[in-house]
Amino acid sequence: MRTPRPLTYLLGALLGALLTVAGALPGAGPARAADNGNWSVYPTPAAGQQATSRAYFFHQGAAGGTVTDSVTLTNSSAAPITFLVFATDATNTPAGGAFALLPVEKKPKDLGTWITLPPEVAGKPVTVPPKGRRDIPFTVRIPEDANPGDHVGGIVALNTRVEGVKKEGKVQVGVRRSVGARFYLRVPGPLTAALSVEGVSVKRDAPLLPWSRKAPATISYSLVNRGNVVLDPQVAMRAQGLFGREVFSRRNRDLHLVLLPGQRIDLTEAWAASPQLDWVTLKVTATAADHPDERQSAETGFLAVPWAAAGLLLLLAGAGLATWVLHRRTRRATTTPEPEPQDLATTG
Repeated sequence: MRTPRPLTYLLGALLGALLTVAGALPGAGPARAADNGNWSVYPTPAAGQQATSRAYFFHQGAAGGTVTDSVTLTNSSAAPITFLVFATDATNTPAGGAFALLPVEKKPKDLGTWITLPPEVAGKPVTVPPKGRRDIPFTVRIPEDANPGDHVGGIVALNTRVEGVKKEGKVQVGVRRSVGARFYLRVPGPLTAALSVEGVSVKRDAPLLPWSRKAPATISYSLVNRGNVVLDPQVAMRAQGLFGREVFSRRNRDLHLVLLPGQRIDLTEAWAASPQLDWVTLKVTATAADHPDERQSAETGFLAVPWAAAGLLLLLAGAGLATWVLHRRTRRATTTPEPEPQDLATTG
């Protein structure tokens, strides 16, 4: 948002006046197998190996093709655990953008529907003995009309035992834990990286008495993946005050997020000490680690004014003007001579 030039001059004059009065006032880290300490879910190791070299599933398959693999469940606890194993889609949590797999009660629409588990597993309880392991083969059937690009989901092992109860309004819901292994599948074809920045805003917490303490602010913005490939977003920020003076800068940094195709996430950043008297333009620039040419920006502007001080200034100015007007009227009334009486007598 750009400030019109006449308004810039007006703001400059206003900020200058207020300053005069104010002087008199007091990343994605390395991948790891999905594990919660009691059980884990990961791609099945190669024959004859105990440990897996893959933390997640990574595959490429053409539309209409088929991919086969196997998932391993291990139970590291001292008691048997019964699971419900299912395939589902991945998503980003709207606030913060964390990677998440859809819960069992929400039906998948993409990759989760392409993965077929064996009949003895799909929709049926699977028990893994203590310190035991279960390998489950599966098949991925890619539809003929599958869109090119990245399709992301996972295979989840949900403990059927209720481990607690939580309240959602007036309803009590049983809590069951789950662990899922991520699944990345790329369908060859035209690939598009498209990252956009939207909804940049600033919310300030300015003190009533200017400069008595810092004015922390919260920067809010949204990142949207409008392409068909997974993105690893990086964000830089820069704020300029009136006449181009830099008041805030944050270098390009990795958010350690996996932004999935078609997903929108809302993020916030802390600004420890925003200006207390300035016209500020804040610019947020987003890039993608694997796509350096993809660079998008959005900006917003805001007026930082110590409104309490400004109100006091206007009040004092108004009081001074009223006093001056009253004084002039009183002085005029006391110094204006009274008119001389007219002589109404006539001479003969």
